[in-house]
Order: sequence, then structure tokens, then C-alpha cells
Amino acid sequence: MEIWDLHCHLSGVPGRTPDERMARLVAFADRMGIARLCVFMGMEWSYDPGPDDLRRQNDEVLQAISHWSDRAFGFAYVSPNHVEESLREIDRCVRDGPMVGIKLWVARRCSDPVIDPIIQRAAELKALIFQHSWIKVGGNLPGESTPMDVAELAGRHPGAILVCGHSGGDWEQGIRAVRAFPNVSVDLAGGDPTAGIAEMAVRELGEDRVLYGSDAGGRSFASQLAKVRGAELPEGVKRKILGGNLRRLLAPILEAKGVRV
Repeated sequence: MEIWDLHCHLSGVPGRTPDERMARLVAFADRMGIARLCVFMGMEWSYDPGPDDLRRQNDEVLQAISHWSDRAFGFAYVSPNHVEESLREIDRCVRDGPMVGIKLWVARRCSDPVIDPIIQRAAELKALIFQHSWIKVGGNLPGESTPMDVAELAGRHPGAILVCGHSGGDWEQGIRAVRAFPNVSVDLAGGDPTAGIAEMAVRELGEDRVLYGSDAGGRSFASQLAKVRGAELPEGVKRKILGGNLRRLLAPILEAKGVRV
């Protein structure tokens, strides 16, 4: 069984350059038996990146994965606050480059229809769309999406392949919020390795809509793998969560790019 990690970053990983950080990330992954990594966002982040910052961060990821085509996939970081520039980045990095998905963070809530051209372009390319989501007790950032926002987005774009990042943070609410939308999967990344998250996700969504991710280098591979390894689930279901489901979701764009895995 190959483990594929949906959710990795260069931030938080030791190293002075994208190449150094990627090499360390792969070394850490090797310790845990992780075969493939999805990497998005650059070495330094901002809540509301401008076009130049988006391009810089995508360039850093492109450089980081350039020597690791057998181990890593890149996602283009885009922002609904800069739609035209984001469409150009999707074309540059996904259509004409090696990336296989897009990442949306906290610049604007994904329920805002201004995001629609970005989602449409990604869907046309069969790209995986990863939307950060969270429900915070003290209140979200002004542009930070909740799982309810992801559900609204999914309803407008039933043909898009969406991932509700972090299962919404408050995963009991988050999982239920996206339950009715079959084009939405959840990732288990980030947060403490609380017992029960994987089991609930499978129970409510089905075993095909749950994805392992770590949020490395913000979280350790070991702590996030524990959510799946320690879950009271059949081994076949764990294999799907740890890699089989992500491999299936990426299959259309990898096939379109002529990439064999």
C-alpha cells in the first residue's frame, strides 16, 4: 500500500531554500513510509496575498517539486480577491505546468460567487480543489471559510472535485455540513490526533470521501497518521483513506497530463 499525503507545506520545514525544505520534507516522509506528497503555498504566507505574492509562492513550490516528480505533486495557490491573475496562475501552473490542483486559503470566503470563474477553470482542467475550512470558537478570520461555505460552493459547482480542508476544524459539524454533497471529500489534516474523526467521516460520508493529510510542516506525519492507523476501521477502508481515494481523485488530471503512477 502506498500512502499519499494530500496536505503538505514548505512552511515550517527546516531549510533556506525550497529545494532544501523539500529534501527535508521527503526525508521526514520516508521515515513514516509515505510515498507521495501534495505540496502547496510557499515558504512565507500572507492572509491576503497579492498577485506577485501568489506567483512567488507558486514559483517556490514549482522549484521544490522539480526534482521530485516521482514523489510530489504541486497545487497552485490562488485567491478570489485576484480572479484574473489567479486564472493566469492556474493556466501557468496547472494547464501548462506540472501542478494537479489549486489551493484556496483565507482571503475570501468560498461561498462568495466571485470565486466561480476560478472553480470553473479548475474543473475544466480536472484539477483537485482544496479549500481550507475551519469553525473557530473565537470567530474566523474575515475571509476564512467554514464547511458551510464549502457546502454552498459545492452546490453551485456539482462537477468540481472539492476537498473540505481539515474537515472543518470542528469536524463533527464540518462532516455533517458537507454530507449531502457527493463532490466534496474531507481531509483529516491538522489538529490534534483525536480519536473518532476517521470513524465518523466514514460513517457519515462513506469510505470513498475521506482523505489522509498531515498539514506538515505544521504538524508531524506521525500524529496525523495516527488518526487513521488507530481508527476502528477495516484495513481495506484505511488503505483507501491513506492513499487509494486520493489516487482515484487525481487519476483524471494525471491521465490528461500523461502521468503514470
